[in-house]
Amino acid sequence: MSYLDLRCFLERLEKEGELHRVRVEADPELEIAAVADRVSKMPEGGPALFFERVKGSGFPLAVNMFGSIRRMCLALEVEEPEDLARRIEGFLGGLTAGTADEWWRRLGHEPVIVENAACREVVDYSPDLELFPLLKSWPKDSGRAMTLPLVFSADPETGQVNCGMYRVRLLDRSRTAIHWGPHSGGCRHWAKYRESGERMPVAIALGGDPHLVFSASLPLPGDVDEMRFAGFLRREPVQVVRCLTSPLSVPANAEIIIEGFIGHDEIISGSQFGNHTGFYAPAADAPVMHVTCITRRHDPVLPATVVGRPPMEDCLMAKAAERLILPFIRREIPEVADINLPLEWIFHNCAIVSIDKKYPGQAGIFFTSLRNCGWLRNSRFLVLVDADIDVKDLSGVAWRVMNNVDWQKDLTVCGPAASITATAPTLPGRGAFLGIDATRKRPEERSGSNWPAEIVMDEAVARLVDRRWHEYGF
Repeated sequence: MSYLDLRCFLERLEKEGELHRVRVEADPELEIAAVADRVSKMPEGGPALFFERVKGSGFPLAVNMFGSIRRMCLALEVEEPEDLARRIEGFLGGLTAGTADEWWRRLGHEPVIVENAACREVVDYSPDLELFPLLKSWPKDSGRAMTLPLVFSADPETGQVNCGMYRVRLLDRSRTAIHWGPHSGGCRHWAKYRESGERMPVAIALGGDPHLVFSASLPLPGDVDEMRFAGFLRREPVQVVRCLTSPLSVPANAEIIIEGFIGHDEIISGSQFGNHTGFYAPAADAPVMHVTCITRRHDPVLPATVVGRPPMEDCLMAKAAERLILPFIRREIPEVADINLPLEWIFHNCAIVSIDKKYPGQAGIFFTSLRNCGWLRNSRFLVLVDADIDVKDLSGVAWRVMNNVDWQKDLTVCGPAASITATAPTLPGRGAFLGIDATRKRPEERSGSNWPAEIVMDEAVARLVDRRWHEYGF
């Protein structure tokens, strides 16, 4: 049986020696984030942190729960991240047709509606959001915010539910501002409600099974139900309960549920927050959510994360996602061998991809195909290497880039091939893009000359040195 809720996961982390309890009082404004930032930069990502006493609140807070490869494996109940890829490969192996979106939709279990829910132990129709220990992470942030929320909305035309993870800024006791991206599921729903002039039901869940949190963080195809996909990850359906003041359903075993609505055209302007790039994101507008009801456990634990310069907790979540999406990319582009989203390159914005190159000029086709995959659609930088190259060896990849690239021929700028001095137009709906072909070049790509052989030690001599290594005094 999978984790029932957040506290089951925290118990597992403590049992595994992966949880550090902070028993002294700490301030949610900057201090807790400073601790989490420093811990996330420790070897192996440091431990998960459980702050028992948070200044100004009677509730505890957990942060950095997903901040290491080992904890991501514990969260997803796998031995290693590659197990995710193997599970997906096994599932896809039984499918003979369909688009990528259709493959996604076949994954998982439909959520199960229940009547009794742990998140209903306390019901408050006079909500006070200021009771909860929400974080202010960086000095120039516009305010305190929910940083690990599950935000639920539904398409007013189709009823399709979206569960996204967006920063939710605290405005006052009963109002928040939801900062979703322009291409997110929640924002698409909001656009339809604005056009119709109707107010939009919204619900926010804090806490729950870690599979839910991971699913909400993924940029799944637009009509894929995150709760259904979480059911695939946890191998059993997610239990949900209907909201008290709207038709939405939310995780029954969450710590806190915040129900409310977004009015037709109430916007907060100029909100600014530190971003996962390590810089402050540009100030942006956000719709205002009016809270109608809060339900919670008697003793809720607030989950949180801090985003900033890598490496941080969200980087490790992205590395797990990297393994999960690889089978889907291979399904669409069978020549792809592996992919690496380096932490410092900000996840899917940049990628190293190894390919089984079969004919000259194939790299340019790959750049177009990879950018048409949903996950890499907004990539700004792709590096292609050969299938036998370890994409995780950044030193080796850099060596091949410096030796395998003809800077006049092996660059792709915004799709079409261009020289390094070309002025690249911006693709419609996308930012500037650079692709580097660092694969070995065939004679047809090198004016008929053969690709030089790499320097490799004689195998017999290498084995001799292996046998005599200790004789050399090492």
